[in-house]
Amino acid sequence: MNSDKLRIALYSPGIVGLGHLRRNLLISQALVKSSLQPVSLIIAEAREASAYVNTMPSEMDTVTLPGLSKNVNGECKPRYLNLPFDEMIKLRSNVIRATLEDFEPDVLIVDNLPRGAYRELDPALQYLKSKGGTRCVLGLRDVLDDPDAVQRDWCRWQNELAIREHYEAIWVYGDPSIYNLLIECQFPKDVASKVRYTGYLDQRPRLAPVEDEIVDPFERLEVSDGGLILCLVGGGQDGDRLAQAFIDSELPARTTGVIVAGPFMSLEALRKLTQQAAVRPCFRILRFIPEPGVLFARAKRVIAMGGYNTVCEVLSFAKPALIIPRVRPRREQIIRAQRLRDLDLIDMLHPEALSARALSDWMARDVAAPQVQGRIDLDGLSRLPGLLAELLADSHPALHEGPYYLDAI
Repeated sequence: MNSDKLRIALYSPGIVGLGHLRRNLLISQALVKSSLQPVSLIIAEAREASAYVNTMPSEMDTVTLPGLSKNVNGECKPRYLNLPFDEMIKLRSNVIRATLEDFEPDVLIVDNLPRGAYRELDPALQYLKSKGGTRCVLGLRDVLDDPDAVQRDWCRWQNELAIREHYEAIWVYGDPSIYNLLIECQFPKDVASKVRYTGYLDQRPRLAPVEDEIVDPFERLEVSDGGLILCLVGGGQDGDRLAQAFIDSELPARTTGVIVAGPFMSLEALRKLTQQAAVRPCFRILRFIPEPGVLFARAKRVIAMGGYNTVCEVLSFAKPALIIPRVRPRREQIIRAQRLRDLDLIDMLHPEALSARALSDWMARDVAAPQVQGRIDLDGLSRLPGLLAELLADSHPALHEGPYYLDAI
């Protein structure tokens, strides 16, 4: 291996919530703290990336793109800048390409979208291909959407062609015994041959670097002796209905209900929740915390939407959970929730049935912690260093010396 450290770049398209960013932060953190010891640069689509600085080792940093947002009908627009949409995509695309040209990564890990949001990665991918030396990995969550919708989207954006031309590997952050993405979405053989299942990403190790760096939000919540019930609504852009039902519900005696509203919840919805919490002392409102795992570890039970990271936290911490999945514009969350419900690992409530009474009834029930051990593969983080070494072995012969492992993070 060359004396220079490995360089890893990760791309997070963002748009809906913080899921892409949080997943890439955890992956980057795991790789930097592994025995491979690369330097890592995350190209992120969220101002909130700066809030994670206390969870980043010294060999990690971020570049932030101007934000995009998508409504429940799937329509996308600039989140903050009053610019034409095409101009915004061009701006983001130029930033991505310039960053990768200067950083010269050995590996680029792209989350979810092979060509980036609205093909904004195309110029960078073409440049990296012409220059050579960078291996591209597509990282996919366990469930993308209804298989018919996946096939339509991938055909529309010519994703399979992009994978054939630019990607050497596909890492699926899931357990095929729960949901086999290759079979469900009928990937062609040449695309399927690139796939490696990592297992789900255990969220517990991410707490290690923050325990001594941030003030534990639990300490300032003044939780009653009956324990904490945590309500999570993702980024918050479409979570006001769940948050409202939760604050209108009846909590079990001596418990405290904590709503993490998310950075993208509307100010009007947030103001209403805050006003209600002021007269209902058993509730607390947090706008945003960079590390919800701190509260997960303390929670008695969880009520949440069904995004990938949230579900991984439920499984990682083995918490009794009621999941109210998003069903539009994608069915990813409800597909995942149904599979886990059928295994008795979570309870699920369809959003059409959401009400304060439904939440109150669930909280009043005796609900046991899910039996996760031995039933779900949560070893994704520990496998990533080996997969990275496998990817680079022919260009970095010293990597044959492995094995490669994940240090405590």
